[in-house]
Amino acid sequence: MSDNQNATVSGTQPSSCSSDPTAQKIGKTVAYCLIFVVSLAGNTVIGIIVYKTKTMRKPINFLIVNMAMSDLLLPTIFFPSEIQTLYTDSWLIDGPLGQALCKLTYFFTIVSTAVSIQSLVLIAVGRFGAVLYPLRSPLISSKLCPFFILVTCIVAMACLCPYLFFYKLVEYHERLVCHWHWEEAFGESSAENYFVSLFVVLFFVPFVVIAILYIIIFLKLKSQRKPGEQSANAGQQRQQRERNVLKMAIAIVLGFAVCWLPNAIGGLLLFFASDILFHYYLFYGSRKLCLVLFIFASDIRSCGFHYFSIVASFMAQANCAINPCICFIFSRNYRDGLKTLLS
Repeated sequence: MSDNQNATVSGTQPSSCSSDPTAQKIGKTVAYCLIFVVSLAGNTVIGIIVYKTKTMRKPINFLIVNMAMSDLLLPTIFFPSEIQTLYTDSWLIDGPLGQALCKLTYFFTIVSTAVSIQSLVLIAVGRFGAVLYPLRSPLISSKLCPFFILVTCIVAMACLCPYLFFYKLVEYHERLVCHWHWEEAFGESSAENYFVSLFVVLFFVPFVVIAILYIIIFLKLKSQRKPGEQSANAGQQRQQRERNVLKMAIAIVLGFAVCWLPNAIGGLLLFFASDILFHYYLFYGSRKLCLVLFIFASDIRSCGFHYFSIVASFMAQANCAINPCICFIFSRNYRDGLKTLLS
């Protein structure tokens, strides 16, 4: 959804928005290159550390590696095409290969996000089992983890396979453009219903589940005695390790939510705000917030929405570089692994 939103708005920038096109191109290029370098280096190192360190071959680290590998799809597939279109304003490759690249670029970009969200859910489920039922076998064991990782990929591709059909390379004003054509692929069926279903299934429901699980985990840990109040023992050390792992997991979730929430809101405004908020305002005329949102989103060509979409898009794309940084900040094991690689 983010890619559609960004392409639609950027393609209809109002002339009243004063800006320097050259400065915008340079700024976007620098931002893309910075995210590319940090993401490529950080996520690759995460995978190498887990692969080379036997003590880190645990379900949560396997799931973090799954996120890291999916995060690599965005900078390696999506960023080059975005930078290229900044300067040529046209898709470079024509024919069947160009059509395939057009479809696969946006398909794998959104699949990357879906896989990351599902990995966050599995991490939360694993932490839930480890904290609440420490003496039982783990809900996500090392043997089952590859199966769950495979399921995340299959579910993401199954839910997002329409992207392979409604994205199409077309000629527009004597240039090639990779754009979405929903009606040509699916007729009069509602595109809005599909994208809202994606938002609910792949974003809203997972984050509600994650929030519930971490609230339960937090309450469970809070009810336990803090480290240091009793003599050191194996159980106490285990609880401390669980707390450290939990901090890293929650930081990854919060980082993902902060980066992607503005983009998700922008996508919903793009599809629905001009109609739904208007009817809502007529029914609840005293709701000032509704009026503000209606004025803000009533025209997607407005400068405010244009600038908001640019910032929201870059925040979402920066998440692939933020995740490895969170791992190194919150996990001593990853920092030690990095020191070992550099030594």
